[in-house]
This record gives sequence, structure tokens and C-alpha cells, in this order.
Amino acid sequence: MRKRLNWGILGTSFISGVMADAIIEEGGSELYSVAGRSEAPLVAFAEKYEIEQVYRDYDALIKDDAVDIIYIALPNHLHHEFVVKAANAGKAIVCEKSLSIDMEKTREALAAVEKHGVFFAEGLMYLTHPLAVKVREVIRAGTIGDIRSIKGEYCAAISQFVNPESKGALYNLGCYPASLMHLVMQQAFGDTVFDSYHVSAFGRVGEDGNICESAATLQFSNGVICQLHTAEDYGLHAGFTVLGSKGSLVLASNPWLPESEGNRLVITEYEQHEETVTVSAEGNGFLYQVRLVLEAIEQGRNSLQRPAATAKDSHQIMQLLTDWEAATRVS
Repeated sequence: MRKRLNWGILGTSFISGVMADAIIEEGGSELYSVAGRSEAPLVAFAEKYEIEQVYRDYDALIKDDAVDIIYIALPNHLHHEFVVKAANAGKAIVCEKSLSIDMEKTREALAAVEKHGVFFAEGLMYLTHPLAVKVREVIRAGTIGDIRSIKGEYCAAISQFVNPESKGALYNLGCYPASLMHLVMQQAFGDTVFDSYHVSAFGRVGEDGNICESAATLQFSNGVICQLHTAEDYGLHAGFTVLGSKGSLVLASNPWLPESEGNRLVITEYEQHEETVTVSAEGNGFLYQVRLVLEAIEQGRNSLQRPAATAKDSHQIMQLLTDWEAATRVS
């Protein structure tokens, strides 16, 4: 009988609880330990999930030999530091999105993962869900023809909850449409499509000094034009559309919060036929993320498989985000 793998969670934020629920629901591993720096939420989290091994120090959890997988649920600007520490300790790693807040930290984190040969996955959990699998199948089959343009948008009123050092809307929310655009472009044209593109963008700065809203246009060397928009001080709104030479693909439900039911995409052949596809699943994206992480580790793989994000995908997505940030002219 295989050993049940033990999870250690760094941080007690809302997302930590969502992931803890998924670990328990999946049932094939143990929610073993949690670490936090604020006493009251740490105690409350440990009591809610009946976790006996509690740490007030992140490094102590990482050094615990009984921990097999570390879930990093800390603010974005801390991610790379603890990816490096977890990799140095030989732990499997699931790191919340976005991987970091700049390319230097991204390279540092992924270099440590590669050096120590540990499992790594960025927590773009929606890419593990059957809905993302279906999107990839539609693009791969050429159902809508050659990709001509993509439009993605995600807005949510979360500014009052986020850490100012996490760098604002692009890294908190923009990573979702950017990563789904990345999946579609990668599937249609291969990895090299990201070698050459131009970005222009306009946006606003919020009270914390970060970009709180931005709209970007990316033009790739093959002529495909993509438009991305995100805002963190109003909404909730999600939208994603792919236009091809023969038809369109519209994600009619929120593609970044897929559940067991209600996941819909609409495929339209221009001026002729429209088909609504409903994708049912056994749970939400977090459940599938836990399941696929465990499967990958048990099979001796160091990463998830597409459409989930590989380490190379995470690097390219972070490059897209940092280029988007650099291009944004703010008012």
C-alpha cells in the first residue's frame, strides 16, 4: 500500500481554506500541518480542519520531515522565497498564482525547482478542470478554424482584501485571462508563438499605488491580436471569447471558477450553427488540482500535464504579466 502523502499549508487566507476543503474532499492524502504568523486565524484554521501539527514559523513547517507537499498560499511577493526554500528541502510544491511579481524572482524560483528535481505546480487550478480540457479539444480539433483574435476579461471587487505588495490587479486577477489566452495560443501555434509579440496598455492606479485596472492589446508576430482587461475595485465579471476563421468559441460561464455543474461554452459557426456544450465534472477546479497533483507525484512526474500549467508555461505567463505591467500607461 502506498504511503498517504501529507500536505503542509503556508498561510491561513481564504484560499487556504478552499484548498483544505479540496484536499479533504479528494480523500487520498492527509491535511497534516499548517503554518501562520497571526495567532487567532491560525488557531481558528487548525481547529476548523482538525490539524494537530501547527507552526508559528513557515520555515519550521518546511523542515518537518513528515510534510510531503507544501501548498504556498501567501501573498504574491512572498511566493518565490518559499518556493526556493521548499525546493531546497526536497518538498513537492503547489504555489498559488501568480508565481511571483517579477521575472527575476520567477527565474530564481524555477531554477531552484529544476536544480532539486522536485514536483512543482502553479495554482492555476482552473486549468486542471474538465472545462479547460474541453477548450483545448475544441482548439486542437480546428472546430472554429484558424485563431484570429482572443478577448479575455476578469474583474472582481477584491482590492480591500489584497496585500499591497502583491502588485495589484494584473497579478491577482489578470493572470486568469492571460493564462487562458496562453493556453489557447500555445495549443494553436506552439510555444514559440510567445517569442515575439508587442503589448500596449492603459490603466489606473489605485489607492495602494498599484495598477488597479488595465486594458491591454497584444499583437503576435503571426498577426493574432489579443485583448485583455482586468480590474480589482469593481465587478464580478468574467468573459472569454476566441474568434477563428470559421467560427467563435465563447465561455458562457466563469472559466476561472468551474464547478461540478453549470460549466458552458458556446461554439458558433458564423451565420449558420450554434452549439452549447455543457461540461459536467466531479467537483471544482481545486478538487481536480489536488487529484492531478497526487497522480503526478505517484507517477514520478515533476509537473502537471497540459492543459494544466507546466513550469515552462508558468514562466511564459509571468513574462506576459510583467510585459503587460511594463506597457501600462496609467492615469
